[in-house]
Amino acid sequence: MEQELKPFLPLLIFGNIENLILAAQGVDAHVDPLGLAILSLIAVVCWILIGTFGTRIAMKYARYINFIGGLAIFILGVQAMIGAIPGMLAFFH
Repeated sequence: MEQELKPFLPLLIFGNIENLILAAQGVDAHVDPLGLAILSLIAVVCWILIGTFGTRIAMKYARYINFIGGLAIFILGVQAMIGAIPGMLAFFH
């Protein structure tokens, strides 16, 4: 089982980092923490179910999944940084 998941390890690591970034964006946007926590848990359970039942099917598409997932993480990270620029500029004035 470990060998089957090895191609997805970078996506898991960077996906968790992105979850932290998205949580920080939720806090910055003054989203209700309880609602955010509930939605995050629902998303995690969905991903566990997809991962558990879809791994065998997804193995032949691991390279594409890693690329698309990495691209999505990159785009969301850039979006978070662009959104933070006005606050950073205000900090320096």
